[in-house]
Amino acid sequence: MAYRIGSGVDFHQLVEGRDLWIGGIKIPHHKGSLGHSDADVLLHAICDSLLGAANLGDIGIHFPNTKAEFKNIDSKILLSKCYEMISKEGYDIVNLDTTLCLEVPKIKPYVPEMQKAIAEILHLNPKDISIKATTTERMGFVGREEGLMAYATVLLESR
Repeated sequence: MAYRIGSGVDFHQLVEGRDLWIGGIKIPHHKGSLGHSDADVLLHAICDSLLGAANLGDIGIHFPNTKAEFKNIDSKILLSKCYEMISKEGYDIVNLDTTLCLEVPKIKPYVPEMQKAIAEILHLNPKDISIKATTTERMGFVGREEGLMAYATVLLESR
């Protein structure tokens, strides 16, 4: 068996008038992520970690924000397509470790639902998906609540 590690990171602005999608679920908040798709920062970071581990490029190569077909697309669809790509290359996911960086809202109450949504797409046990969160102690664009970011690390094994 061969193992491959991939990492991904994503950033989005927070703005009034948009829904806040994180980890495949809609979270009640007065601001949402700005982006061409639904701007789910966590799923985008996971997509990049999967693609990177399999040496398949990044989310921008496969789903460019210049294409109308991806306008307002549900990021769960993008994650599903990334999963199909790595599966076609002969890889299975061992586990996924992620970190969200945002001041508010607190995401702890939503983590089990996020794990479930992601696990269904990636054919994993929710226990194989770690979702953590941190603040930046009011520093930088995250601290000023202008945006949020997510990191993801995945371990793949070849079949």
